[in-house]
Amino acid sequence: MSAPDLSITLAGIRMKNPVMVASGTFGYGPEYADLVDLSQLGAMVVKGISTEPWQGNQTPRTVEVASGLINAIGLQNPGAEGFLQTYLPFLRNYDVPVIVNIWGRTVEEYAAVAARLSAAEGIAALELNVSCPNIKEGSKSFGSNADMFRRVIAATRAVTKLPLIPKLAPDVFRIAEFARLAEAEGADALAIANSVPAMAIDIETRRPKLANITGGLSGPAIRPIAVRLVWEAAKAVQIPIIGMGGIYTAADAVEFFIAGASAVAVGTANFLEPATPLTVAAGLRDYLARHQLGSVRELVGTLAC
Repeated sequence: MSAPDLSITLAGIRMKNPVMVASGTFGYGPEYADLVDLSQLGAMVVKGISTEPWQGNQTPRTVEVASGLINAIGLQNPGAEGFLQTYLPFLRNYDVPVIVNIWGRTVEEYAAVAARLSAAEGIAALELNVSCPNIKEGSKSFGSNADMFRRVIAATRAVTKLPLIPKLAPDVFRIAEFARLAEAEGADALAIANSVPAMAIDIETRRPKLANITGGLSGPAIRPIAVRLVWEAAKAVQIPIIGMGGIYTAADAVEFFIAGASAVAVGTANFLEPATPLTVAAGLRDYLARHQLGSVRELVGTLAC
């Protein structure tokens, strides 16, 4: 039997393998270029970009907890123009799809950054971070309110022909409802899921360990939650899903594929070992060979229950 085929086409994007890096854990590319061959990634998902430069939150911004990391970076970024001038030319040197995570504080900001990035060459898709607060409507998260969620996808869909990949919030009552809304408004794929709201307290000072008080929990602690969310969403929609949350090994990734994901993203593990996405891809190939599967596509959604 020939070696298993890891290549996939997701939302029209051809990838060498289905293992990408999660936004916010791999910078914009140069930060990791001396540590790992970027061209071997399935896709490069860059840190979130807004219309204008943003400084993010005060420090401390991260805290390690049991089986995970809580971060409150605050979406620090160079803005759309800064990304296009400083980082995109570098990324064009690699034969790997570039997916740009975008965010805004209003529906109009989402549309503006989507339109600007869509005019540039070398961007394969836009990932929508909908876990941001809407400053026009009481700072409610776009990702936790169905109407705001629908509006932000519709607004970005109207200004771009690039594939749209909403990154769903994990703390919603029924993720299937949001998955169906995204599909109905023209999303081409889904990323599931973002980090889980959390906090940590210094019991000696009785103060929060993060300057922002709360942050997003990522890492192995959230993997069972993310696998469940992928499974629920996959039953509700036809568009492909990128599964993420605590993937450190090929076995972790395989869980997501069986649950219904067509691709996966490695996040927090990149801080510990930058080559994790490549070892996950290699381990996935070994798993497929051991189970006599010719393609990763044969594994997707095969949960027996």
